[in-house]
Amino acid sequence: MPLSPQLRDKILAAVDAGFDEQIAYTQKLVSFASQRGQEFAIQDFIQRDYAARGLKIDRFDMDEAALTAHEGGAPFSPQHSRAPIVVGIHHPKQETGRSLILQHHLDVVPIGPRDMWQHDPYGGQIDGDWMYGRGAGDMKAGAAANVFALQALKAIGLQPAATVYVQSVVEEESTGNGALQTYLRGYTADAALIPEPMDEELTRANVGVLWFTVEVRGFPTHVREMGAGTNAIDAAHRVIASLRDIENRWNAEAAAHPETAGVDHPINMNIGMIEGGDWGSSVPAWCRFQVRISIYAGQNAQAKYAEIRDHIAGFARGDRFLNQNPPVLTQNGFNAEGYVLAPGSDAEALLGQAHETAFGTPLKTSFSGAYLDARVYALYNRIPVLNYGPKSRAGHGFDEAVSLSSVRKVTKAMALFIADWCGTEAV
Repeated sequence: MPLSPQLRDKILAAVDAGFDEQIAYTQKLVSFASQRGQEFAIQDFIQRDYAARGLKIDRFDMDEAALTAHEGGAPFSPQHSRAPIVVGIHHPKQETGRSLILQHHLDVVPIGPRDMWQHDPYGGQIDGDWMYGRGAGDMKAGAAANVFALQALKAIGLQPAATVYVQSVVEEESTGNGALQTYLRGYTADAALIPEPMDEELTRANVGVLWFTVEVRGFPTHVREMGAGTNAIDAAHRVIASLRDIENRWNAEAAAHPETAGVDHPINMNIGMIEGGDWGSSVPAWCRFQVRISIYAGQNAQAKYAEIRDHIAGFARGDRFLNQNPPVLTQNGFNAEGYVLAPGSDAEALLGQAHETAFGTPLKTSFSGAYLDARVYALYNRIPVLNYGPKSRAGHGFDEAVSLSSVRKVTKAMALFIADWCGTEAV
């Protein structure tokens, strides 16, 4: 049964009434420097907060063996986070509605040089409509919205009339293993909602992502005799140039994939880190670099990784030095396939109605060239997954920020959606 106009107005007013508290809560989340491997404190905070809000708590570690055995799991590395996953569980008095997963990740990327920020990266400072800080947009504002969309219902004496799982995960920025672990733990529902900062649009499709390192070995000599040595850094640059050929070839295939129709350059390859050599006056004997590359939805991650390995091997055979010293590839992160959200689900229709009520405009859909945890729920849970969230800017960059007016409206849409999807009952 659709929400009555009176109930809609009460929910919208409740979000407004609680928004100052929601801003403070978001600032608290931003204050945690929850970079990879350092998310224990924020997950401890989440566990205490969820328990205080009356949610049942399930806290668990990632299962390395199970994750690496799964087709969508990524390999563990020494840098892989060992922080726990926390799930807050709401059970209704009587299960009459449809169940829901509300998910967010709380790991953030490094801040880079501190002196290149104008705002404190962990200060949650507000300037006009924008809250600044690492993770403010990606995606601590969304994590707060998950909590306060439910809180808005509670404030008017209601709660979802269906089971709701609020999942707080890590490793979204590097492997996606946190979300996958919730699936391996057995969690599922009738739909999932993930408030990533998607500029107030619903993500219709996103790419898959692969991470790997390439190591090249050279032959060291003193620079006075550098003609007798082989510079590994120079050789690595030749390998990188060859990888750009793969990126160009894959982008040329965009028209064959309906989800990327009209998208300029959907496949992006990034050399995110590079290191090499031991001494400024020695020809470097080694160079190692980190690669991130995307693949189209529907493509098998391991098959595309094999294509990359074969390409580099073929290039090395034609290189005078590399044919005797072939580059070594090691997968050390994302092994994720993309997904497409099929149109026509009840979940999408109800979110569209909720969005139009909150914003006064129809809900738009878009393609994302980034990794999204939504792939787990779409590919493995096989449920409708709504990746939908506020406007943000400078994600992964300096002075990352999220629009507070956008967060307010998105939270309203989320609260309306939860009430409509799950139904409501008295607290």
